[in-house]
Amino acid sequence: MLLDFLSETQLVALIGLGGGILLGLAARLGRFCTLGAIEDWLYGGSVVRLRMWGIAIGTAIIGSFALIASGALPAAETMYLSLRWMPLASIIGGLMFGYGMALSGNCGYGAIARLGGGDLRSFVIVLVMGVSAFTVLSGPLAPLRVALFDQQPVTDGAIPGIAHMLAGATGLPVAVLGIGIGAALVAISLASRAMRAEPMAIFWAFVVGVAVITGWAGTAWVAGHGFEALPLVSHSFSAPVGESILFAMTGSARPLSFAVGSVAGVWTGAFAGSLLKGHFRWEACEDPRELRRQILGAAVMGAGAVIAMGCTVGQGISAFSVLAISAPVTFAAILAGAAFGLRQLIEGFQPAE
Repeated sequence: MLLDFLSETQLVALIGLGGGILLGLAARLGRFCTLGAIEDWLYGGSVVRLRMWGIAIGTAIIGSFALIASGALPAAETMYLSLRWMPLASIIGGLMFGYGMALSGNCGYGAIARLGGGDLRSFVIVLVMGVSAFTVLSGPLAPLRVALFDQQPVTDGAIPGIAHMLAGATGLPVAVLGIGIGAALVAISLASRAMRAEPMAIFWAFVVGVAVITGWAGTAWVAGHGFEALPLVSHSFSAPVGESILFAMTGSARPLSFAVGSVAGVWTGAFAGSLLKGHFRWEACEDPRELRRQILGAAVMGAGAVIAMGCTVGQGISAFSVLAISAPVTFAAILAGAAFGLRQLIEGFQPAE
């Protein structure tokens, strides 16, 4: 048994590392990227990468609700379904995250992946975003966050999940509804001829969904077979980036975690992917104005992610995989914030007439 050779924290870190490697490979080899998908949609006339997100989310939903059906995943214990949903936090946090993502040119996941390809600008984004997230989560701005968006546990049994609410209204099993919604989302995403013409894009989108499923399955297994009170988590790249920075500085006094393994895995997978494609090269920022914009964007992005309880991956896939009500609202707010930020940047660079 693995727990005979590894501690529980080491095992969950290893699970995070494995899923993170898959996500890093998907970013570099499959071009799986949130901001890139939005740019393609708004300015490139292509929805292929946006449909990749649909496939990844649908796959994650199917797998997660299969785990729920088998009893392997107590969904109500996950962060996304055990805390009361705050609509205003999802909207404001999502808008902040999307706008910050546009300014910095990447989300946290994308920045780690680009760092794996040698982009030193992304190193700055990762550091600033991680510090910003912890400043709002448990640092000087935490009291203000708690006063405005206090995260309260569910106490009345009203689980804030789409499938759970539909089950209460229809009497149908939660797992059946969840798997049905996931399958419908995959089918809709594959309905495009352009999408079906990109088999590798479909494959890497599927890999992303599988990575999220392994996070839930792995941490739930450890929590069920171990003795430590470890949380049920899957991949996210906001507060976990800050947690990884803290571990890098104080690792001798802090245990390993899924978050640390996940962040390290994305970097490792992206590094391997960039070497395989021959795309690894050192890049730095030559324009101080660009660096200033990226730092500001990363700071806004980190704060927004904590308010919204997740980023493009945390809310956009992991929370979506258990059909938390917060997921589609936050994801829509992120899209709106990113669209506004991109439009602002493009208009700002247009020559005056």
